[in-house]
Amino acid sequence: QVQLVESGGGLVQAGGSLRLSCAASGPTFFRNTMAWFRQAPGKEREFVAAIRWSGGNTSYADSVKGRFTISRDNAQNTMYLQMNSLKPEDTAVYYCAAGRLMEYAPFSSLSEYPYWGQGTQVTVSS
Repeated sequence: QVQLVESGGGLVQAGGSLRLSCAASGPTFFRNTMAWFRQAPGKEREFVAAIRWSGGNTSYADSVKGRFTISRDNAQNTMYLQMNSLKPEDTAVYYCAAGRLMEYAPFSSLSEYPYWGQGTQVTVSS
């Protein structure tokens, strides 16, 4: 069973930075890809970024390209999301997700990720 635990959320002013962490446990066979999604109040959960555990290929939503960076530490089984130049519209609960995606599977599809963390709140004040 894969377990995911997020940390690092908080309150920050617009233009500031935060780094989220997601500690993973369980067989790596089931989590060759990990991702961040977010959900703002009254909105659907949306894709933020994803990374292949082996090889490190990444994918980003257009709304965060150039501001957010996803990375992973294989030895620590931890994924990170460095968020810079934060905007009020980045306010949301951020979720870590993991799954075993086939080579051409869409990174941004929620249905590709059977494992989810509990979420961490990020609030950006204007």
